[in-house]
Amino acid sequence: MPSRGSSARTDAGKEVSNEPDRLLTVADAAERLGTGERFIRRLIHERRIRYVKVGKYVRIAESVLRTYVDERTIEPVRSTRSRHGRAA
Repeated sequence: MPSRGSSARTDAGKEVSNEPDRLLTVADAAERLGTGERFIRRLIHERRIRYVKVGKYVRIAESVLRTYVDERTIEPVRSTRSRHGRAA
């Protein structure tokens, strides 16, 4: 059994912490993403992001935000330019 605070690797090779996730308020999540609270509430309402209900409160785990960002990160496309292309 891993000790508390240790980390493990997933099948994809990403390192995952075994520490419990911190639950963020809507305001905290919006600040982390650099958006307004309204955007986060819309994601929740449309069920486009996972969230936790704690009584009447809505919380979002830090790992959910990381996953949300990772899934929507667009990698740059490196175009290979011909050495003999036309000059601009």
